[in-house]
Amino acid sequence: MAKQTANKNLRSAKTDKKDEFYTQLSDIEKELKHYKNHFKDKVVLCNCDDPRVSNFFHFFSYNFERFGLKKLIATCYKSQESDLFSQKISEQAIYLEYTGDKNGNNVPDVEEIGIKHLKGDGDFRSVECIELLKEADIVVTNPPFSLFREYIAQLVEYDKKFVIIGNLNALTYRDIFKLVKENKLWFGHSIHSGDREFRVPEDYPLNAASSRIDEDGNKFIRVKGVRWYTNLDFNERHEDLILYKKYNEEEYPKYENFDAINVDVTKDIPVDYEGAMGVPITFIDKYNPDQFEIIGLGISNSGIEVGVQPYKPEHKKFRKEIQKRGAVDGDLYMMKNDIVEVPYARILIKNKKI
Repeated sequence: MAKQTANKNLRSAKTDKKDEFYTQLSDIEKELKHYKNHFKDKVVLCNCDDPRVSNFFHFFSYNFERFGLKKLIATCYKSQESDLFSQKISEQAIYLEYTGDKNGNNVPDVEEIGIKHLKGDGDFRSVECIELLKEADIVVTNPPFSLFREYIAQLVEYDKKFVIIGNLNALTYRDIFKLVKENKLWFGHSIHSGDREFRVPEDYPLNAASSRIDEDGNKFIRVKGVRWYTNLDFNERHEDLILYKKYNEEEYPKYENFDAINVDVTKDIPVDYEGAMGVPITFIDKYNPDQFEIIGLGISNSGIEVGVQPYKPEHKKFRKEIQKRGAVDGDLYMMKNDIVEVPYARILIKNKKI
């Protein structure tokens, strides 16, 4: 029930544009410590952040000297508070600039943080926010889930380094997966399973199964299937996945419409199979580009691009699972006991190190 509710939260965020999920400081700390060397003398932009509750701004301002930053910029959408430490409401969008500690107390004091007004609404797609993006070297934030595809496209267009958080299923978007296949985007270091807690605005509707309210009245929800997306390299992603199982036809059936075997769990990838394999999308948590080649995505129309064949006419009478799952041409499928089985999204890979 909790898993269904968490997934419903993500769908609702996309439908209702309730995208203000504020990342916890502990999750930010666990991830960003792996990229410390990337940040020296860099301008960092957090361009989807409300400074009242942005733990990204908090993290970088308090770790400015330790990370050796050049400048920190955070943009804020209109109707947010322009004063970090009061309840004064401003209808004008703002952005903050911080260039480090000036008085030697190692704390980002109010007078050291430049609060500047924007002419527009602070949307990351606006002209003035794009100018701030051009100034930045690395972008770190939690972008709106409903605009994730557009957000990534902008980062790629302006050739920016980034560490951002998003939904696991965004990996299956054709343009996002293309970047993964080309080794221009990968999952971060710290989140590979489980759910994560996000703070949400006061007007966000809560479900008791996956939410709480703390002693100060702040609302939180738990969400499954989130990942860090980045193009900053780290050593661990080049470590080989240790394989131990041997291939056999019974345990690894072939798909009916593509020459590849099905592997239900990443750790069960056979050590001795040379051909194509369909693995879960969570394989990217363990993906080492030096060990594996990504062929494509066996789902929907993306599968057609790599040669996944449509369903055969003689299988129409066995379409029980296809109808239940809403599968379409391009999905991989197998036959079992005269029933067409369609596994969840599969990434098609080959082992480079046989």
